Amino acid sequence: MDFLPQNIEDYIVEHSQKEPELLGKLNRETHQKILQPRMLSGHYQGRVLSLLSKIIKPHTILEIGTYTGYSALSLAEGLSQNGILHTIDINEELFDFQKKYFEASPYKKNIRQYLGNAVEIIPQIEDNFDLVFIDADKPNYPTYFNIIIEKMNPGGVILSDNVLWSGKIVEDVKPDDVSTAALLEYNKMLATDERIETVILPIRDGLTLSRKK
Repeated sequence: MDFLPQNIEDYIVEHSQKEPELLGKLNRETHQKILQPRMLSGHYQGRVLSLLSKIIKPHTILEIGTYTGYSALSLAEGLSQNGILHTIDINEELFDFQKKYFEASPYKKNIRQYLGNAVEIIPQIEDNFDLVFIDADKPNYPTYFNIIIEKMNPGGVILSDNVLWSGKIVEDVKPDDVSTAALLEYNKMLATDERIETVILPIRDGLTLSRKK
C-alpha cells in the first residue's frame, strides 16, 4: 500500500541525502539474490535511520531483525566513539550475507551479530540501550517491548517499523491475522505507556518513535 503518490515519493527521495556506495551495493545484491527484498529498509528509510542515530549519538544500539544488514549499517553511522550495535536475526541463511557487508564497512569492529531467538538473546546482552530498532516478526512486537523497556537508558529511543502494516490497522481484522492483531495491541501499548512518549511517522509502512522519559 502506498500512502503517498509515487511522484511525491520520488521527489522526497531525490531531495534527501544520497545512498552511500556500500549500501547501494547491498541494496542491489539484496534485490538480485534474496527473497522478499521489500523487507529491506532501503535508501530513504535508511537515511532517516542514519540521521536519527546521528542526532541521538547512541553508545549502544539494539536491532531486532537484521535481514541483510542495511538498517544496521545505517544506524551504525550515528554511533558514538567506540559504540556497539547489537543486531539479532533468526535466519541462518542470511548470516554470511550480513557479515560480508559488515566486514566491508567502517563499523566492522562496532557490530555484534547474533543468530537465534531475540526473546532469548536480549536478556543475555549486558548493555542497556540508547537506541533500539524493532523490525522483526510482528506477533512478538509486544513481547520485545516488554523485554527492552527496562533496558532502555533514560532518553533512549525505540524505533518500531511497519506499524501501519499496509493500512490493515484501520481495517476489520480477520480471525487468523495474528500480525495485525499484534500490531494493534502494540500501537496501543506505545500510545498509553506512561514511561515513554510516542509519535507515529507515516514513513514507508509506518515508523514509530518512542522516547523513554
